[in-house]
Formats: sequence, C-alpha cells, structure tokens
Amino acid sequence: MNKPDILIVGAGINGLVAANYLQRSGCSVTMVERAERVGGACVSAVAIVNGQTQHYALGATVLGLMQDFVFEETGLSSRLQTFVPQHPKFVHFPGDDEPAWIYRNPVELDRELANKWGEKGAVEAFRTDEARVVSFLQDGYINATPPSIDEAKRLLGDTLTELWISGTAKALMDHYFTSQRSKIYMAMTVTESGPVSLSDPYSAFTLPLMDSGSIFGGYYGFVKGGIWQITEELGKINAELGVKTHLSSKLVSVNTANGSALYEKAGSERKLDYDYLIMATDPLTATRLVGDTEQISKTEGQRFLGSSGKLNLMFRRPVRWKHGSDASVSDAAFRFMFSVSNIDEYEAATLKVLDTSIDYVPGYLQIYCEGAAMRQLNHSEPFDRLSVFFKNLSLSQSGADLADVESQLKEQLMGYIENPGDCVWTRLLTPRDLQQLFHFPGGNLDHTMLTGGQTFFDRTYADDPATNFYRFGDLENVYLCGSGTYPCGSVAGTPGYMCSQQLLRHAGLL
Repeated sequence: MNKPDILIVGAGINGLVAANYLQRSGCSVTMVERAERVGGACVSAVAIVNGQTQHYALGATVLGLMQDFVFEETGLSSRLQTFVPQHPKFVHFPGDDEPAWIYRNPVELDRELANKWGEKGAVEAFRTDEARVVSFLQDGYINATPPSIDEAKRLLGDTLTELWISGTAKALMDHYFTSQRSKIYMAMTVTESGPVSLSDPYSAFTLPLMDSGSIFGGYYGFVKGGIWQITEELGKINAELGVKTHLSSKLVSVNTANGSALYEKAGSERKLDYDYLIMATDPLTATRLVGDTEQISKTEGQRFLGSSGKLNLMFRRPVRWKHGSDASVSDAAFRFMFSVSNIDEYEAATLKVLDTSIDYVPGYLQIYCEGAAMRQLNHSEPFDRLSVFFKNLSLSQSGADLADVESQLKEQLMGYIENPGDCVWTRLLTPRDLQQLFHFPGGNLDHTMLTGGQTFFDRTYADDPATNFYRFGDLENVYLCGSGTYPCGSVAGTPGYMCSQQLLRHAGLL
C-alpha cells in the first residue's frame, strides 16, 4: 500500500496532530468534523462589551501538556509566539495575610513552604523523584509506547513505581509532606478531571502525568492571541500539506467490513472510503459508531463525571492585585485560592458533588491572567481578561442558572483585587455547559476520570494493547485517539501523535 487513505473523525487537537504526521508521512488524509470550525474544545468565543469585540477562550485556556517535538515538527513553533510566566505562583489559603510563593527552584520552594506552611518534609526529594517519573513518561511519548508497570519497575524501581504510579495520592503526599497545605496544593491535580478520591488506586499517577509536558519544561504558558491559535494554525498548516477537511459534517455510520463511512452535510449524506479510520473523538461516540454490543456496554459503564467549572471575566482596565511583587511579570503569574486548609475537608468537598442535588461546594480557584500575558506578548486587546478554573460543581445545572454560584465566586476573587469595579463582563460555564458545548461525556474536561479501573493502561480499547495500543478492538484498520485515551486530554495532541506512529508502523511506513 503506497499511499493509504486515512479518514479521521474529529478535528480537535488529537485529530489535527494525527493528520499532520500522517499527511507528512505520505498518507492521504481526510477529516470529518461536526462543528463549523476545527479545534474541538480549543476554540474561542466572542463577547461584545460596551460596543467593543473581545475574543476569549471558550474551552481550553493555557498550553502545557504538549511535547516540544510535536510543537516543532508540526510547524507550530515557527508560526506562534508563546509566553511562560517565570514568576513564582501565588497560593492563598483561608486566614493568610500573604500568599505562599511556589518557586521553581526546589531549594527556594523548600524554604518558602517551611516558612509559610510549617513544612518539615522532603520537598526537594519530591521534585527530584517526580522529575524521574516525568522523564520516564516523556520517553514513552516520543517512542509512541505507553508505559507498563513492569517497564516502570525496571526503569524506576519498585519504590518509585508504587509511590508515583500504582499508589494513591494520599500515600504519596504522606510520604513527602507534613503540612496539610502542602498536601492539598500538590495533590489538587488529582481532582482536575473529576471527583476522584485521593485514596483511589493509581490516583498518584495524575501528578507526574499533569507535569509531563515538555514544551515549557513541565510548566504552563500562553499563546499570543489566545490558545485557540494552536488549533486554528494547525488546521491551516494541515490544509497547506494537502489534508482535506469537511466541516459541519456529522458521521452517520461506519462500515468496518468494507472500509467506508457515511457522513451528513447540509442535509445530504455522502460517502468516504478509507484504508484506515481514526476516531479522534470521545470514547462514547467512537464506541457507538464502531463498537459491538459488548464494547458499547463496557464503555457506557465507565466513569465520565466532571466537576470543573470556568468563570471568564473582563476588566476595562488592567487588574491590580493586592498581593504580588515589583517584577514586571508579577501580574501574569498563576494564582490559586483555596477554600479549605485541611486535606480531609478538601477530599470531602471534592466528593460531595457526586450528589447531583448539590450544585457547588467551594474547593479552589485557579487564576489564569490572560490579559496580563497578552501584554507580555505585546498583543493589544480592548479588555483585560481573567480565566478562573474552579472546583467543585455537579452536572445538574448550566452556568446561566447559577447566578448565586457566580456571585460567590466573584466575591472570593474580588477580595484579592484592588479594582473590582473595573469588571464589566463575566460568563460562568459548568460541566453541564461543557457537555453541551463540546459533547464531553459527563461534562468531563478529560472525557474520562483518571481513577481505579480507568488508569493509563485501561485507557485503551484494543484487544491486544501490547501490540497496538490505539487500535480499536480487533479491527485491523480502526484506531481511537481521542482525549479519553492515554495519556490524557488537554491541548497536548500526544494521543494523536502516538496513534499516528503506531498506525504508520502497522502500515510499514516507518
């Protein structure tokens, strides 16, 4: 087969990355996307405030989990400018007069946590061990080889494997830290994909996974103009390479026996033939289209519930924070505001929203200072923007129906801002909104909760994952690489890259 025809369903970041690698490797790639634009959940929306137009991130906000080689090899690095806040993060807990500073340097961080939180544990050892696990994961990414417990033990040893991969986040925190606040801050990523208990098996694995992006050395940053430039620009690059994309097109059915698919566009059905099919979608959509009864039942039984919300805000003048430093980049630093100081209370708040009669339980706010970042990139906009990612919301209500929750969030946030009266526009998005906007199962940002039974080696739909992890079931020419597959979602494209490499190996093109 000299030039395989590849059909990719879904033009989010994973579909776009897969299309890029496959087209550059000699394949003929066609994409089908039900939305009117590429991007999936990495897109912008437009607000008109006082007669002025302002774009803002509707879904994803910051870039961090992408691998540097993907950023370079796809062509994105030559087209986009980025900014990474080098200033320490600011972390507020109830009752604190001043925030703790989260330094990148482990020695400085150790000193700061000891002074601010009374930490007496092994902060430097935590960072050193985490770096080893992250390096192990990154080697797997570039080689397109998902990890196994046996391989982890061989390269990391039994102790690190049990602590950082197969163990619980609670045991991991207890091993390195003594302060309640240290434990809460370090473990908060466990709950990002949903109401996951810190005592769940494999919950420790979320920590190195969320720090395994290499584009910014494990940190998170901004893209000039907005993160949606990543998918918009990649769509343009792919078109220049020859990728054909059908937008506003919904896949209707797939015939895996003869390699054909029907999609609907503008009220009429059209047919596409393929040699290989890649489902770059959520796992439920994929399974319902190409799975058998048993596979559909198994997938529908997975845990998809999300509990993350987002509050977008715009200010007529730059936000002036009550706490910061004299550094010019201080206003662009990431900020965290916790509602509890005890890890048991944090855990209880995380899990309460499993009861859908409870709309919101305060957990933490994570502040992305987008407007300040744009100023660092010399990108002029009419309004200063903040994006507040927060926990814990149930799936029961849309943001438009939760005015009381929005008021509660704004009251907490504005307590740290000198000029709250300059806020002129807000929009609250809940898991229900994310479910409706982006077709996230259960409103989950990562599509699938990273918890026991759904950890990295379970996030495959292949009958023989050791041979071809991203293949779907026993179908030789069908693959799945949506964000519900390993390693995770976010604007990374890693599943798309790894899937493309496994397909190319199978096709004999590598």
